[in-house]
Amino acid sequence: QVQLVQSGGGLVQPGGSLRLSCAASGMIFSIAYMAWYRQAPGKQRELVADITSAGSTNYADSVKGRFTISRDNAKNTVYLQMNSLKPEDTAVYYCYGVSHGNYWGRGTQVTVSS
Repeated sequence: QVQLVQSGGGLVQPGGSLRLSCAASGMIFSIAYMAWYRQAPGKQRELVADITSAGSTNYADSVKGRFTISRDNAKNTVYLQMNSLKPEDTAVYYCYGVSHGNYWGRGTQVTVSS
């Protein structure tokens, strides 16, 4: 059974930083495509960043230069380092993985507010 267990998130002031983690189990992580999505209240879920099995990355324009996605295949974990956070980054963030199936984490709340 595949599980994506998220950690991190919380409340941070504008300009602050947070790191999200997503630990995968039950899947061949090294070949998995991994991504972070987010969904703000009243809005559709959107892709924030993704990373291929080869380590190629892609970012939404709104987070380029501020967020960094990375993976540690030895730990079966994908990370999202979020710097210079803005109130508009407030959302529930979801981990997503594709490896012989599509899988979602349960989501974690990120709130950017003073």
